[in-house]
Amino acid sequence: MPTHFHKKPNTYVSHVQIKVSNLERSIEYYKTIIGFDVLEQTNQTAVLTFDGATSILSLEEVENALPLAGGQTGLYHFAILLPTRKDLGNFLQHVAEKNIRIGAGDHHVSEALYLYDPDGNGIEVYIDRPEEEWIWYGDSTVHMVTEQLNVQSIMADGNGQWKGLPQGTVMGHIHLSVSDLEATEKFYTEALGFEVVTRYGAQALFISTGKYHHHIGLNTWNSGGGVKAPDNSVGLKSYTLVLDNAEQAEKIKSNLTAMGAKVEQFEGAPTFGGAQAFSTEDPSGIRIIFTLEGE
Repeated sequence: MPTHFHKKPNTYVSHVQIKVSNLERSIEYYKTIIGFDVLEQTNQTAVLTFDGATSILSLEEVENALPLAGGQTGLYHFAILLPTRKDLGNFLQHVAEKNIRIGAGDHHVSEALYLYDPDGNGIEVYIDRPEEEWIWYGDSTVHMVTEQLNVQSIMADGNGQWKGLPQGTVMGHIHLSVSDLEATEKFYTEALGFEVVTRYGAQALFISTGKYHHHIGLNTWNSGGGVKAPDNSVGLKSYTLVLDNAEQAEKIKSNLTAMGAKVEQFEGAPTFGGAQAFSTEDPSGIRIIFTLEGE
């Protein structure tokens, strides 16, 4: 699997924080089905881990939680990237044994499985195909499709040894439901420095740094002209981007201020971004935390 896309100097997603309606139910799901362990827990929150040290996902229970609703911006899915095809085969065997309903797609650059947590938060579990197999048109557009996945082939690569998320797992990307694709593209490319690498018509685009197939997906399929979900809705609370250095951080702060976005110092647990973190909201009201702490 290509590994350098989720390390500095690239800007990449390191952590996702989601809101749930019942913390214990969600912990059980993410442990039993997805393969996390609990690193830290309070009455309202749980920091999840796969290696006993780092976290790529955390949960927060909200009181009087509202369900996900159409016409709102936020999470489309977060995507957990496994190291090998054998790992994906083992995960597929595991969810089949648990009778979990899944979707699947072959995107040419990757092979992906899709499922939902108990609150309807979207999850992708995937592997990347070798980077040398990706097709680029010129130097700017990567070939991505959605075709039928060869589930039998992936299943055959497993060895029945699923023991939870393996070492080397990362948060591969996040896919967001946004209200205005043009304004969102301007924000992420001009303020944050991402490059557009694929467009799906006028309703979706995929952006990255360092020529990854995408660190962030953006679409208006169910959210065009939509509004930010209420604070007590289940769904996305925030996601974290790792920046390369302090100079880049200051440039992004300046870009955000010039664009009229509010920049806030982020005082949170180190797990969620580190001492040097700051945050903002994108044009759809999605909270982004920036940190220098990462690989």
